[in-house]
Amino acid sequence: MEAEGHQNGQADNKIVTVERHGNVAVVTMVHRPYNLSGPTLYRALLAAFEGAVEAGSRAILLKSGLRHFCAGADVSLWDERIANEGRAAMDPLILLRGFEQLPVPIVAAVHGACLGGGLELVLACDISVVAASAKLGSVEVALGVHPLLGGIQRQVQRIGAVRAKEMALLGHRYDAATLERWGLINRVVPDDQLESAALTIAQELAHGPTVAHAATKRLVAIATNEGVDAADQKMWEIQKPVWASQDLRTGLDSFRARGPGFAVFEGK
Repeated sequence: MEAEGHQNGQADNKIVTVERHGNVAVVTMVHRPYNLSGPTLYRALLAAFEGAVEAGSRAILLKSGLRHFCAGADVSLWDERIANEGRAAMDPLILLRGFEQLPVPIVAAVHGACLGGGLELVLACDISVVAASAKLGSVEVALGVHPLLGGIQRQVQRIGAVRAKEMALLGHRYDAATLERWGLINRVVPDDQLESAALTIAQELAHGPTVAHAATKRLVAIATNEGVDAADQKMWEIQKPVWASQDLRTGLDSFRARGPGFAVFEGK
C-alpha cells in the first residue's frame, strides 16, 4: 500500500510507503530529497496512519527510507503570501491531534539528521528509538522563526523550560546520547540495530492490549494538556472500554491459568 500527496494541483512523487509486518504498519517516508516537513508530508502521514488502523494494524513504526529522517522544513512554502497571512500553510493542530488521538501507539525510528519539523514529528510520536550517530535539533532560529509544530511546549514537558529554551534559542544540533540523557527521546541504539530494535518495540506494542493502549494515550494527553486532576476526573469514563474488552478477559484467564506474561491479546 502506498500513500501519495498532491501539491499545487500537480501529482507528487511517492511521499510515504506502508508495509505490513504482522500487526505492525511500517510507514516509511520517501519524500525526496530529504523528507522536508510541510503539508504534503503531513497529509500523507495522516492518511497512511488512518489507513493502517482501518486495515487492522495495532502499532505503527515511522521511519525514513532516505539518508535522513527529516532535514527540516520545506521553506519553499514560506512565500510572501504565507508571511503576510501570519500563519503556516496548515493548522499544526491537525497533525498533532492526528498523532495524539490515533488509537494505536506510534514508534519513531530515527537516523541521520532530524531537524526542525522532523524533531517535532518525533516528539508527536509515542516512543522514539534513535540511532547513535543521529543529529537532532530545533534549528528554526537560523531561519528567523522558532519551532512551529508544538516543539517548544513538548520540549518543556519532557526536559523542562531551561533546556527547551536552550534548544529553541540557540538552534544547536545535539547527539542522540545527550538528548536521551536529558529525557527528550526514549532510547539510543547502535546504527546497525536501529530498524530491528524499533520494530521489536513496535511488535511488542502490537501484541499488547490495544484497547488499553488507546486509553493510556488518551489519559497521557489529558494529563499533559489539562493536568493530573483533569485526567483523574476523566479516568473512569476512559477506562470503560478497557473493562469491556476481550483482551481483559483474555489476560485474566491467562493469568489464572499460567501466571503473568503469557496472554495472547487480539486487540479487541
